[in-house]
Amino acid sequence: MEYNSIQLQRDGAIAVLSLHRPKTMNALATELQKEMLHALAAIEQDDSVRALIVTGSGRAFCSGADLGTMAPASDESVGTRVARMMRETSVPLIQALRRCRVPVVSAVNGAAAGAGASLALAGDVVVAARSAYFLFPFIPTLGILPDLGATWHLPRLAGSARAMGATLLGERIPSEQAERWGMIWGCCDDEALEQTSRELATRLAALPRGAALEARRALDAAQHNTLDQQMELETQGQQRLIDSDAFQEGVKAFLEKRRPNFD
Repeated sequence: MEYNSIQLQRDGAIAVLSLHRPKTMNALATELQKEMLHALAAIEQDDSVRALIVTGSGRAFCSGADLGTMAPASDESVGTRVARMMRETSVPLIQALRRCRVPVVSAVNGAAAGAGASLALAGDVVVAARSAYFLFPFIPTLGILPDLGATWHLPRLAGSARAMGATLLGERIPSEQAERWGMIWGCCDDEALEQTSRELATRLAALPRGAALEARRALDAAQHNTLDQQMELETQGQQRLIDSDAFQEGVKAFLEKRRPNFD
């Protein structure tokens, strides 16, 4: 598939997926979302990819939904059409990121607004440039709900009080504030974002295969499990992972006082 709205590059074991509609601040047009889905499917099939960076081209990470594409079509209401498009493309995109077998770094290079903020928070490790910010303008600007997982991720990361305030007030959340709130892993100087994200992705690429997926499943389940249920989930995971080659390599490396090599 030829990509027009994204760029997909490789740096060794790291794939870099850049949203590439700079004139629209990388608004999430349907074409862009479909290209992302195709790229993520290709990454899933490529065992040589061990980590993924998602970032934006130009001065923004992603400005959110492409409102210019929401005009009514035929006899569908706008709401019906948007809901259909969400079910067909947007929701599967977030699901694909959350089910990705490799760890995902969101490198937020500028504005992450609306669905763009939702997209950023779907990454496993989120790092933002110091000038970047997050914005959830849905209710105060458009009278609609945050979507694409925002109402799931935001309270779990920042807490329910801050999530409600961010949702109702629609104020910019600078990257340093997002870091203090626990929304993101960290922020860095603008000129250091690319290097910082590559260094994080390099570390993540050295993890055992499937580690990110296992960690996601366990941490997501902890949000609704009882303590007993969560400890049983951990026990089942340990049973499965301790019988793996990765664990054997980890033990051997520990005893030999070297870094493990998880092929």
